[in-house]
Amino acid sequence: EELQHTVVRAGDLLFICKLINSIIMLSSCFVRVARRSAASAPAATTAARRSMAAAAAPSTAVSSSFNDGPPSVFDKIVKVTIIDPSGARRIIPAMVGQTLYAACDLNGVDLGPSSSGPPQEKVRSTTWTEPLYGEGAASGFDHVLLQGGNEGVEIAEPAHDNEKKMIEEYWDADEIFPESRLASQVEINAKMDGMVVYVPDRIVDDIP
Repeated sequence: EELQHTVVRAGDLLFICKLINSIIMLSSCFVRVARRSAASAPAATTAARRSMAAAAAPSTAVSSSFNDGPPSVFDKIVKVTIIDPSGARRIIPAMVGQTLYAACDLNGVDLGPSSSGPPQEKVRSTTWTEPLYGEGAASGFDHVLLQGGNEGVEIAEPAHDNEKKMIEEYWDADEIFPESRLASQVEINAKMDGMVVYVPDRIVDDIP
């Protein structure tokens, strides 16, 4: 019996030694893993910071554009100065895309009657003018003089043959100038902001 107890004790001691050895090995592994994690932490932190900086850049651009505000109708409005035959000046708003006649009519500037059909043609580029076969100007009452040298006037579509014909039929030669246009045929563009328009004396149009 004593021999059996000695063998059992020896076996227990051997098991305990193996268990302690395993614990020591596991502890060594944990220490190695911890050291490797600690060594890679600065690199991971740097990478994370770079990613955050890259992600923050688009958001900054978005917030900047947001601060600029959404498009407004006022972005499409220009101011035009009207000078009547007496020399009085008046500034009116005009919407980009509408005709000068429509802008004047909406703001109480009397240019006389206007009769205009669909456009005869449309300039699409410096090399292509599309024929639209419309009637164009049918009267010449709404004669105005556009400010020379204005950028918007320079890029506006030039007068077509029918517009020139109506001006010549309704007005005397000494009343016609290179700046002469029919207000119903002039389309407002964004570069016309600040343009000056002179309105000559009205032609009598109310005689029965």
